[in-house]
Amino acid sequence: MIRTSSIQTPRPRAWNLLNLPWLGPFLRWRYARPAMQSVMLLVAALLLFDGFLGPQLAYKNIATVSAWVHYRGFLMLALLVFGNFFCMVCPFMLPRKGAKWLQARLHLARGWPTWLPQKGIAIVLLVLFFWSYEAFNLWKSPWLTAWVALGYFGAAFLTDLFFKGAAFCKHICPVGQFNMLYSTISPTEIAVVEMDICESCVTKDCIAGRDGIPGCELHLFQPKKVGNLDCTFCLDCVHACPYDNVGILSRVPGAELLSTARRSGIGRLSERFDIAFLILVLSFGAFMQAFGMIPPVYELEAWLAARLGLRTEAPVLALIFVVGLIVLPLALVSGTAWLSQRGGRGMESLKETIARFAPGMVPIGAGMWAAHYAFHFFSGALALIPVLQSFIEETIGADLLGKPRWDLAGLLTLNQILVVESFFLYAGLLGSLLLSWLIAAQVYRTQRRTLLGWLPWATLFLLMLGTGMWIMLNPMEMRGTICF
Repeated sequence: MIRTSSIQTPRPRAWNLLNLPWLGPFLRWRYARPAMQSVMLLVAALLLFDGFLGPQLAYKNIATVSAWVHYRGFLMLALLVFGNFFCMVCPFMLPRKGAKWLQARLHLARGWPTWLPQKGIAIVLLVLFFWSYEAFNLWKSPWLTAWVALGYFGAAFLTDLFFKGAAFCKHICPVGQFNMLYSTISPTEIAVVEMDICESCVTKDCIAGRDGIPGCELHLFQPKKVGNLDCTFCLDCVHACPYDNVGILSRVPGAELLSTARRSGIGRLSERFDIAFLILVLSFGAFMQAFGMIPPVYELEAWLAARLGLRTEAPVLALIFVVGLIVLPLALVSGTAWLSQRGGRGMESLKETIARFAPGMVPIGAGMWAAHYAFHFFSGALALIPVLQSFIEETIGADLLGKPRWDLAGLLTLNQILVVESFFLYAGLLGSLLLSWLIAAQVYRTQRRTLLGWLPWATLFLLMLGTGMWIMLNPMEMRGTICF
């Protein structure tokens, strides 16, 4: 049995982000998160205003350019160099105080239904989003983009009105699931600084809360917490701890995916098939989202429509995404797990093997997402400048920021972008190869069995790399910019 102290021990070489000048004192401030969320709320208000009332051309509207070009690029950058920053500053959580106030007075609080898989609704919403993004051309419609953002505010409010804790973040929010999963490869985590202090603590304020500061509403008890899964970086545990013993600590990216310990609020990762399926959907979703923006997808749509006698795009896309996000991933991963079992002579069931090795897919999935988002960001990073110039000019009737420079778009050439894309894909491949090897070593023990059990997974990851490179070598639609 693994002792609590072995799950998370003091790390003398780890540096604490909260000890940095300026940044540390700000983040320790109780109202740091609401302050950052308020800034993002203003950004969201600007997105809604221009999305509903501004020009309905994607490259001229703040909603489409900021959401589909800049937000996604900064999101991956933050995850790779810092951690779950965008959940920390999420503006959708600001109205939840009103929801919790109503909940207390109307006695509406209830626990999350135990018969539902914890990530079940989020997985369904992710699949629906991937499909609707293409079926309704969300990237092309400021009006629909604004409705998506407004829908997020409404869903967060209603969920927190009826359910205890941070139910929306933990069980429903698709973006949150993306952030929390890929923050497992971030270089930082919110963790205990000195375990000895926690062992002598009797109040457990990090989970219970104190002086009006809530404890962790995602049910992550710091002494038994492992890594970033289900952690929104809300800093409640930092502020609630009376001993200043919770920090934002440096760590080895991805190491938490190897842990077989029972995690607070999660359980054993190897026993969470819903999380394994979430990893599959997001990993293969990275490839499907990019595939939906290159010419071969239109040829496939036309062929399917002709064979099935369909005249509209939506059902054809639904078929493609069901196969690409559910059928194909399950078939490939099940076959890989079976071969791994045969080679390594594992005793686990097929389902257990999939759950055990699924975390190894996180780096290659992150690499594909980063490559895809890098394309859109570096090909359209400067497009926001003329959009803001045009917005100011049309809103107040003066060109305070100058005349719109519609000639501004990319930061890098297409060849330079391809180098960046290749870097992310190969980095993701190396991460998955290493992680799956270490998992295989844990499962199969001997060197020979480890090698034979690892080779099927290595083959799958190489296949994913080849698919990613093929997608990136195809001409991709430069959505959300004047070049689309």
